[in-house]
Amino acid sequence: MKAQEYLVKEKLPLFWCAGCGNGSVLHAILRCFEKLNYTRENTVVVTGIGCWGKADDYVDTNTFHGTHGRALAFGTGIKLANPELNVVVLMGDGDGATIGGNHLIHAARRNVDVTAIVVNNLNYGMTGGQYSGTTPHEKITSTSRYGHIEHGFDLSGLVAAAGASYVSRGTTYGIVQLEKFIFEALQKKGFSFVEAISQCPTHFGRLNGMKKPADMLNWFKENSVSISAAEKLTQNERENKFVLGNFVNKENEDYSTKYLRVINDAKKSKEGGK
Repeated sequence: MKAQEYLVKEKLPLFWCAGCGNGSVLHAILRCFEKLNYTRENTVVVTGIGCWGKADDYVDTNTFHGTHGRALAFGTGIKLANPELNVVVLMGDGDGATIGGNHLIHAARRNVDVTAIVVNNLNYGMTGGQYSGTTPHEKITSTSRYGHIEHGFDLSGLVAAAGASYVSRGTTYGIVQLEKFIFEALQKKGFSFVEAISQCPTHFGRLNGMKKPADMLNWFKENSVSISAAEKLTQNERENKFVLGNFVNKENEDYSTKYLRVINDAKKSKEGGK
């Protein structure tokens, strides 16, 4: 299938705001589906709530739309029920990391064989631009009008520390690099995670002097550093920088494989006891 064939064209145009980066990320995902010859039958796209909760409307594979913060829990259940499926969980930062942070940590710790893509636009875009768990320090949102006093999660660092097999971060400014990370993540056995930094000019950008989508893309460009370059910076110099690259790519037995082995061992034990 060509990338365009994964789209439900009757649902177009996309629901997302003009200038939002979600369309770029979705197209990158569908191009990866094409490269990997994913079929409608062997693929399940799982979403929760928020801007990315609309993604399942546009993707012509099996889809599951769950509740806020629980997309990874549903994705885990789908994968355990049928380990042969390609399970891809699409979330925003509010859904996947703030409300759903506990599920994110434990899915990584268990090394469930799903691919999680969190599109981090640094705020709750759908509900009015409130600060989320990833909003940078001192940035303006509708609920931090004088500057956010908290520091945002380093999502990739969090997931890497929790035990994921694959972790990368890219931006919509570097869409070619981001697509490469998604392609690698989809092929990885075990929990794979891609953090896509994306623009929200409607809320975050407008309140932080970046009304045009290009302004936010230039901000990503000017404040992005590679992992190797970041290691040479002081803590203060790294403040509010976007550190990009592949953080983790390791081999580690996934949860489904371990679980099936336990089931088989239990069956053998029961048969031997008869």
